[in-house]
Amino acid sequence: MVEQREPTRICVRCYVAGLVQGIFFRSSTREQAQTLGLSGYARNLPDGRVEVLACGPAVAVGRLKDWLRVGPPSARVTGVACETAHMQDITGFFTE
Repeated sequence: MVEQREPTRICVRCYVAGLVQGIFFRSSTREQAQTLGLSGYARNLPDGRVEVLACGPAVAVGRLKDWLRVGPPSARVTGVACETAHMQDITGFFTE
């Protein structure tokens, strides 16, 4: 019998720049994250960027990072910077 392993869980914090506020970027990010089974949040920053914390299986977090580089159709993403974050005990994905 082969032992099943839990997928590696990680957290990343990403900062998304460009035309990303006022165009449903946060709610679209929440939908993507929920589809991928991730927890965390998306919130607007005073400097016009969106901060995204995403925690979950490494493969799913990678997929969300790829999506953040494009975003929803109305977004114009000019840059995404991500860093490893400490694991967070967050249930669900929400917007602020």
